[in-house]
Amino acid sequence: MSIFELHTPESAPEDSRETMVAVENTYGFLPNIYGVFAESPSVIKAYTSITQLLSRSSFSAAEQQLMLLTASAVNGCEYCVAAHTMAGKMCELDNTMIEAVRSGIPIPDPKLAKLDAFTKSVVENRGWVSADEIDSFIAAGFTKAQVLEVVLAVSLKTLSNYVNHFADTPLDDALEPTAWKARHIHAA
Repeated sequence: MSIFELHTPESAPEDSRETMVAVENTYGFLPNIYGVFAESPSVIKAYTSITQLLSRSSFSAAEQQLMLLTASAVNGCEYCVAAHTMAGKMCELDNTMIEAVRSGIPIPDPKLAKLDAFTKSVVENRGWVSADEIDSFIAAGFTKAQVLEVVLAVSLKTLSNYVNHFADTPLDDALEPTAWKARHIHAA
């Protein structure tokens, strides 16, 4: 059982409330992760700010969702995999790509496969990717700016994935159709 509560705008610290209302207006409901984030006004504001910055990156909305889904799957974050499965579908990320990430199988699209592989490497290697990996990523049609923007996406998911792990954030009813179970056992 987590010591973290799911705040509402009424129970949250005052400096989190405006952000919570804005998120609720954007999504039509307040996702549980934001109820957890609200405990710290700095964290909820950081998460929404990084989300906005990523949305203005040079990656398409579908590519952004692929990176977020990939990082979440590598980190074993059941909440975020469900969330980015739904968001990916809304951004018209091909269902074959979504299911490949969720199942841990190769992505059939060569360019998106390279984005998936590079994102995985950044997460798994904690940023220690080789010059060859960067060169291969750029040779696949990506840019140096996009190398950095992958790190931005991974940063966003590191924040939410880690919080979800220890806060045991419950899946929102809206995300139930896209629920996912991590395939590995986490240390207790």
